[in-house]
Formats: sequence, C-alpha cells, structure tokens
Amino acid sequence: MKNLYRSYLESFSGLRKEIWLLSFITLINRAGTMVIPFLSLYLTKNRGFSPGEVGWILTFFGLGSVTGSYLGGKLTDKIGHYKTMAGSLILSSILFVLLQFPNDFWTICLGIYLVMTVADIFRPAVFVAISAYSKPENRTRSVTLIRLAINLGFSAGPALGGFIIATAGYSGLFWVDGITCLLAGILLLKLLHPKRSVPETETEIDNPASAFKDNLYLIFIAVMVIFGFIFIQYFSTMPLYYSDHHHLSEFEIGLLLGLNGLFIFLFEMPLIKFMENRKYSSITYVILGTILTGISFLVINLTGWTGILVVGMFLVTIGEMIAFPFSNSFALNRSDGKKRGSYMALYSIAFSISHIFGHNTGMQLIDNFGFTFTWNTMFAFAVLACILLVILKNLLRKEASAT
Repeated sequence: MKNLYRSYLESFSGLRKEIWLLSFITLINRAGTMVIPFLSLYLTKNRGFSPGEVGWILTFFGLGSVTGSYLGGKLTDKIGHYKTMAGSLILSSILFVLLQFPNDFWTICLGIYLVMTVADIFRPAVFVAISAYSKPENRTRSVTLIRLAINLGFSAGPALGGFIIATAGYSGLFWVDGITCLLAGILLLKLLHPKRSVPETETEIDNPASAFKDNLYLIFIAVMVIFGFIFIQYFSTMPLYYSDHHHLSEFEIGLLLGLNGLFIFLFEMPLIKFMENRKYSSITYVILGTILTGISFLVINLTGWTGILVVGMFLVTIGEMIAFPFSNSFALNRSDGKKRGSYMALYSIAFSISHIFGHNTGMQLIDNFGFTFTWNTMFAFAVLACILLVILKNLLRKEASAT
C-alpha cells in the first residue's frame, strides 16, 4: 500500500508550479459550471420545451462554442493567453447569472449562444498556456492534470448542483456558476501573471505550416468530431435517459455524473503515467479510449437493471481518461515547429462542431426512435471513428518511414 501511494504521488512529479496554479484556477471554474449537465433537464422540466426543441437550443450551444474557440485563438495571438482567459472568466460570470431570465425559445437560444461564445474563448488560451508552461516530455501529464482539475470540479459540481436544485431550485445554479467564474477570474489575475510563462520560440510562431494544410491532422480532427459527438451525449441526452427510463431524481443523476469526475480524480494520472511508459503510440491509445466509450452505450441496452448505469459510466470514464489526454498530446506534438495556434484552435473547434450536431441529433433520435436505437447508433459511430484511426495510424507510419 505504501508503494502504491508513493507511485501515485510520483505520477504528479516534475510538473511546473504554473501548471499547478492553472489547474487550481480551472478547478474553481469547473466546479461552478453545474448548469451544463442539467441544462437539458432544466429546459424540459422547468421551461417546458420538448426534447426536439431542446435539441435545437443546444445547437446554439455548439455554435457559440465554435465562435468562442475561433475568437479565443485570435485573441490569444493578439493579447496573450493571460488576458484572454481572465476576460473570458469574468464576462462569463455575468452571462451565467443573466441566463436564468430569458423565457421564450429564441431569447434562450441567443442567451446560450452568448454564454458559450464567451466561455469557450477560454479554451484555446488554456492550450497555449499549457504549451508555454510545460516541458515537451511532460505535456501529456500537464494536460492530464488540467483534466484532473476539470473532472474533480465536475465530480463535486453535479452532486452539489443536484442538492441546489432540490433546495433552492434551478435559479440557484446560475448564481453559483456566475460567482465561481468570477472567483476563478480573480484568482487568475492574482496568481498567474504572464511573466511566469516561457515565451515560445520564433520557429513555433513564424513557421508558415498550417493545420489546414496537414491532411493527416485533418483526418484526426474528423475523428475528434465523431468522438466528441458520442461523448457529449452523457451531458445532454443521457440525463434524460436516467430520468425518463430509470426514474432517477436530479440529485441521483448528479451523484451518477459525479462518479465520472471521482473516477478520473482517483485513477487518471497514475493510468497516464503508466501508459506513457509503454511503447504504444498516442493514436493507439485514442483507439482504445474510443472503443471503450462506444461500448459504454452498448451495455446499457443489455438490461433494465439500474446498476448497469454505473457500469456504463465506468466504461465511458476509462475511455475518456485514455482518449482525451493522448489526443491532446498528439495535437500538441503535431504542432511542434508549425503554427501552433491553428492546430490548437482546430482541435478546440472539433469539439465545438460536436456540440452543434451532437446534442440536436441525439435529441432528434430519441424523439423519433427512442433511447435503445440512439445508444446503438452511438456505438456504430464509435466503430467508424476507430476505423478512421486505424487508417490514420497506417498513414502516419508511412509518413515517418518516408522522412
């Protein structure tokens, strides 16, 4: 047990203080974003929208995410990651509070769009910050630590969110989201001054190579769109399944979603540390993570036993723990000596595109064909993503042998 504990601590060693500070700020921010997992329930139960209407509303969630990711990349290049992240957090705090007040369909769509535009300006800036603060050999673990903070926040957030709904109603969620975003912005301004960052080399900034001319990277981005399309179902359509099919309360749904963050907090960093020492490529690990995520949808169709939901959550969490850090690491490493901004912006936009089509498509599938068909469809998409990744792996091997 002592050796296991020492090994766990060693998996965190070698990371710079700035990465730890960034992780702490991210933790505070993500612990407050408890509106997002409950958004579909809020719109159906509190606002009275149908699943089909919710799907269209969440399309604006994705459109805002694309806009924010694009603007975040532009602003990061223009004013730096520090000011971009701080501005995003502080302005988001105001918009999250205001989001509770729109009532009709189009004002809610506009509100969701504005919130996500401002909130996702943060994302490309974080990627640039990770690149600036971490050594190349520690990038995967640096990304993993940021994800650990995100998921630790998600572990506490949904559970606390369910409690807030039960005691103070949905309105309380928006106020807590706003306050925590503001707190995260203040901490960023106080703790993470830009002088702490390490400037990128001129070759990384000025080299004309762009992600949009890298055909193999574009295949990878297509896979990330598909993977994101599948994964986001756990935060839009899946809560409806928990509620409608298994009759779980908001508090119980919050606890179940919180297991995701708890599993990640306990196991992701040691798992990544272990896998980094193996001889397999990042793409191989992304394949493994993708198929496990797909299987998580398949197993919940096998039985009506509510306990199977925990099994599905465990499988998707393992898949997420493997796929996200190694896909992010692949993107960062692929961008070395090239236009890093375009590579990381495109990586962020991939998941924004998933939000545009994933939420709406999932809701429409459920509305027209039911949950069972929808979960089988998600598994089929996971298989398609794995096929594309195998093709990409072979092309990367040929590229390496040609150079």
